[in-house]
Amino acid sequence: MKNVIITGTSRGIGYELVKLFSKSGYNVLALSRNIKPVVERKFNNVSAISIDLSNPNDYNNVSDYIKSLKAVDILINNAGLLLNKAFKETSFSDFEMIYKTNVFGVSELSRIVLPFMSRDSHVVNISSMGGIQGSMKFPGLAAYSSSKGALITLTELLAEEYKETGPSFNVLALGAVQTEMLSEAFPDYKAPTTAEEMAEYIFNFAISGHKYYNGKVLQVSNSTP
Repeated sequence: MKNVIITGTSRGIGYELVKLFSKSGYNVLALSRNIKPVVERKFNNVSAISIDLSNPNDYNNVSDYIKSLKAVDILINNAGLLLNKAFKETSFSDFEMIYKTNVFGVSELSRIVLPFMSRDSHVVNISSMGGIQGSMKFPGLAAYSSSKGALITLTELLAEEYKETGPSFNVLALGAVQTEMLSEAFPDYKAPTTAEEMAEYIFNFAISGHKYYNGKVLQVSNSTP
């Protein structure tokens, strides 16, 4: 049985990914600050650990559990924070909060998981079209979109550093997806893609995308952003 780790699993795309991997017979470790939605569903072959990716102390339990797995086939860094706030109103702590989850959290979890991954393993990082250089940008997203741009560059660098030994690293820059996080930041906006639809795409890419790509950013959007 193959092992997959997914972050940000309490709702939206992450929650839908847990459903898909569980249904397909994977052993899933679901990581989120709120594990109640996953635990209550009692999915087959799914374990849930509560973690705040911005808190270094929270990684200890995750590290111990991963050691018991002995091997990790897929890591999906899906968790993210979205802040819609005019730049002049943002503070140092606002940027720190966003970067701790969207960049530092990805870096730290990847560092912990990498010793248990092989050449055939796959790390999939979830970024945003807002992080793509030259894409349309929107007021209020300075912290969020810049962090997602940093995540894209981090993915490219890790792919280069591990190209001889694996695993493969790829990043998906998603367009607007109708999730709770989007609704909280943009209450009046309706995205053309559902969380279920995007999760299906990510699920398939996580399983087979590393056969064709490494160190690549794929734009997954039928709209702008």
